[in-house]
Amino acid sequence: MLRAFCFAVGIFVALWGTTFLMVDQMTFAWKVEPVVERDPSFRGFYVTMNERQQRVFNPPQWMAFCLMSVGSVTMLYSLVLPKKSS
Repeated sequence: MLRAFCFAVGIFVALWGTTFLMVDQMTFAWKVEPVVERDPSFRGFYVTMNERQQRVFNPPQWMAFCLMSVGSVTMLYSLVLPKKSS
């Protein structure tokens, strides 16, 4: 069970990395209500607002490679986990 879970998580993370490699920016469909200005933190660093008040996410190039490598290592780790003996 743990082996299958780790493999599935690895595939999920690696596919998100592949998606970020092919995408320049993502525009979310919902509109955001204007809020009081706040200090930009790490979570809001790559998210900007366009002229229609929609959030735009610009993933950096290193994020795609980082996600693909973490997913690959997780999948390899799931293959070396010991099998459950009955």
